[in-house]
Amino acid sequence: MEPLVWKPALVRADVPATRDNGFHALRHHFASVLLEQGVDIRALAEFLGHADPGFTLRTYTHLMPSSRDRMRKAIDDTWGTNPGASALDVPSREIS
Repeated sequence: MEPLVWKPALVRADVPATRDNGFHALRHHFASVLLEQGVDIRALAEFLGHADPGFTLRTYTHLMPSSRDRMRKAIDDTWGTNPGASALDVPSREIS
């Protein structure tokens, strides 16, 4: 698809046809949006054709800024906490 559609579309839009604007960037955006919406990493890896879900995770998770907030919400929704507090507000202890 890329050579037939993507690059001519970039030319028509007066966008440089570089790697940063290439079809791979669109694929990267697509994957990161799906992860942001909570799509299972194994399902996404299979869809993208990655043999190792760990590769998919390492490649795309840096684009998931709200994952800590989603984790906090999942903990709070499941086990509840004091009003106005979160289970993640408790500092962790380092084991020496």
